[in-house]
Order: sequence, then C-alpha cells, then structure tokens
Amino acid sequence: MGRIVKNNLVILLAAVGVLVSMVIVPPSMRYVEYLNGPVLGILFCLMVVIGGFRESGVFSVLLSRLLLRLGTFRQLAMVLVFSCFFVSMWVTNDVSLLTFVPFALLSLRRVASEKEMAVVISLQTIAANLGSMCTPVGNPQNLYLYFHYALNLGEFMALLLPYTIAAMIMLAASVFLLPNRRISISARLAARRAEKVPLMASPRQLWMLGALFFLSLLTVAHLLDYRITLAVVVLVTALMVPRYFRYVDYRLLGTFVAFFILIGNISQWEAFRQILAAFLTGHEFLVAIFASQVISNVPAAVLLSGFTDNAAALLLGTDIGGLGTLIASMASLISYGIFVRAYPRRQGYFLKIFTALNVAYLLFFIVFAAVAF
Repeated sequence: MGRIVKNNLVILLAAVGVLVSMVIVPPSMRYVEYLNGPVLGILFCLMVVIGGFRESGVFSVLLSRLLLRLGTFRQLAMVLVFSCFFVSMWVTNDVSLLTFVPFALLSLRRVASEKEMAVVISLQTIAANLGSMCTPVGNPQNLYLYFHYALNLGEFMALLLPYTIAAMIMLAASVFLLPNRRISISARLAARRAEKVPLMASPRQLWMLGALFFLSLLTVAHLLDYRITLAVVVLVTALMVPRYFRYVDYRLLGTFVAFFILIGNISQWEAFRQILAAFLTGHEFLVAIFASQVISNVPAAVLLSGFTDNAAALLLGTDIGGLGTLIASMASLISYGIFVRAYPRRQGYFLKIFTALNVAYLLFFIVFAAVAF
C-alpha cells in the first residue's frame, strides 16, 4: 500500500485537491470545458508513437554502431551523454533515458568504475532534461505550455535556443573533465555484440511510426487539427500494432485531467485566484523553479499556468526547474532506478553526485537566465 501511494503521490494529491474543490464548485458540464483537448490528444499520440520506436530498438542499434568507432572512455561518455541530449528533443526525456541509460551500463561496465558510471549517468540525466527543453515535444510540460499559451514554433525556439546552446557547452566541458584512457578490445567486442541485436520492428512498422510521428509534428506546428491526428493514430495502431497502446502513460494523462479540473475550480474563486496571481506576478521564473523542486516540473507547469500570462518565464522556470532535486523532473527517477538496481551499494554515492551536479547546473542556469532573459 505504501509503495502504491509513493508511486502515485502526485496524482493522488491532485485527486484530493479536486475532491476538496468540488465542495465549492459542484460538478457540472463546465468541467469538460476545463480540459485541454489538444494537449491530451497529442500527448497520447506521441506516447504511442515514441513507445513504438523504443520497442523497435532502432536507437540502440544506431548507438552500438557508433560506439565501435570510439577509442577512449571520454569519447564513449561524450556519445552516451549527447545521445540523451539530442534524442530527447524528439522522443522525450523519459524515453531517451529508458533507452540509453541501460545501454550506458552495458557499455561502461568494462571501461569505468562504478563511481565513474554514476557520474556519466548523472550527466546523461541532465542532458536529457536540458535537451528536451529545446522542442515542444521534448517533454510534457513544454507540450502543455506550448498549447496552453498558443505559442508559435518560431518564438518557442527563439526563447530556448540560447539555453540549449549553453547546455551543450556545459555538458561538453563536464565530459572533458573525465579521464581520456583507451577503451579495451573486450569493450569493443561487447559493442559489436550489441550491434548484432536485430530490430524488433519490421520496415513496415518503422515507416508507419515515422508517418504517425510526422502527423504529430504537423499538429504541434499548428498545421493539422489534433483530432485528425488522434483519429489516425488510434485507428492505424489498433489495426496494425495494438500493443503500442501499452506505452501510454495513463497515470500522467490522469494527472493532467485532475490538474485541469483543480485549476478550473480554483479559477472560479475570484478572491483566491487574484491572491495567487498577485503572488506570481514578477516572480514566475523563480516560483516555477521552486515548485518544480517539490512537486516536479510537469505538475508545477500545469498548476501555475492557471494564474499567470507570462508564458516565457513559466516555460523557462519549469524547464530549468527540472534540474536540482531527484524529483524535480520525474524522468530523473528513471536513471536513479536503473542505476540503483544494478549497483545498490552505490545508491548513496549516486544521490550525492547526482545532486551536486544538478545543483551546480541549476545555479548556472539561474544566473544565465538573469543575464539573458
């Protein structure tokens, strides 16, 4: 029971908040108006499609072939870290970490100590969280805020591009501090064995996934109605590969629904809404960062968006706020879980190095934002 509560704490708290708010604002058809259809629809589509890509193994195969061309531990770490950075822009930080952290454990086992592996995986997590901020589809809070504030792709990219470039420089500098020793022949053979792992999807399925992903991107670019994309994704997936529906994070979708209703009800309390809006005004960036440390950046984005029109500050605050504590970005729990299961005696060290690196990056980007924003 305790584990169930722990694993579903955010949605349970949101549900409790909804139930309390119903006392003031009784259920009605207005609740349907609270829901953000485009966000829920396109998020569902992306989960299905990206889950299919992850199952196919295409990212692991490409990475294993690249690893064969590396000669040093530093080069290996650079590829592992920046794979998370760039891939997360398109398949979300969660999927990037689910794909490349296990691959990192396999690749690093013969060339790095457990402490060095903890450093690389911490950097992979930071890279996934920072890389994902570059595009609307990189993480759930970006997708939500992009549709909630009706942003266009140009202004979204212009806002976040300087931070993306700064993140690349910081990550490269961090990796360059790692040892540059040669990789042994046995490690190269391990990579070759990984290269020979066959794809789990047929070319037909890969083409299908590519087409559905393209439709999703058209919707994000406001060129195609989300209802058309949703209908096509559901129909095609149901007919061709219905098991892809299991990759949908229904708990996350439920969390969004709960927060939509909670914010909608709170907005009906005019006095309370004005108090929250006044508190946020001029402090959106820092409040978003602080809230992310406590409840993670996705709920923080949904909760705070109901009380401010400052889209840029909230977007930056929740993206940068993914750094810091282990729960600031729920994607970080993926890396933590994978590493600790493999090396349970290094749990304390991982938390220490993870927190130290995250706090250092968080402080840097707070200062960077103060200068650039």
